[in-house]
Amino acid sequence: MRQEVLDRYDRDSAGTLVIDVSAARIEELYNDFDKSAPYIRRDLDENLAEYLSDSARELCPAPFIIRFTFDYPPNEAGVRRIESSLNTYFLYLADIELHNILQLFRRSFILFSIGLCILVTSVWLNLHLENERSIIADVFAEGLTIAAWVSIWEALAIVMIEWFPHRRNRQLYRRLAQASLAFRSAADRPSDTEMFQPHP
Repeated sequence: MRQEVLDRYDRDSAGTLVIDVSAARIEELYNDFDKSAPYIRRDLDENLAEYLSDSARELCPAPFIIRFTFDYPPNEAGVRRIESSLNTYFLYLADIELHNILQLFRRSFILFSIGLCILVTSVWLNLHLENERSIIADVFAEGLTIAAWVSIWEALAIVMIEWFPHRRNRQLYRRLAQASLAFRSAADRPSDTEMFQPHP
């Protein structure tokens, strides 16, 4: 299955896998939500960003480049704009994932601290009520113990499980931000090449 996925992608002359993007003009790569903003300030088109992310995720960990094919190739300033846009946008997404990771660890610390405090309280109650046990006291003490372990387990689950997807996404976005780019004219494109084409 892995080789079948890789075979769907073209390779450059050096054998590096290629994520292909096709557009008529450079403007099609950007979000058209704010028509008054200059293109250099606009975000990448959402469908394009999703396509690049999904493709890079499929190819991981193999090295890849992103190749843009334009009907009207951009000038040098346009090429620099695309390079800057991709780098800035995916580094921004990587920063968001880092923020999410830090939030998860903060939540884990809080849950662990709460669980530890409840557990200490439960142990203290069990020690001091040992000679004066009642059904209500037993239920309360047992409830505290259960609540403590639930809170501690939730904290451990965050550390062991929940943060890994965010870490993978951050690594993926950083790879996309640092990816090599190639540019060509539509006239140089083979007719059977499959690639992403933004909607006009």
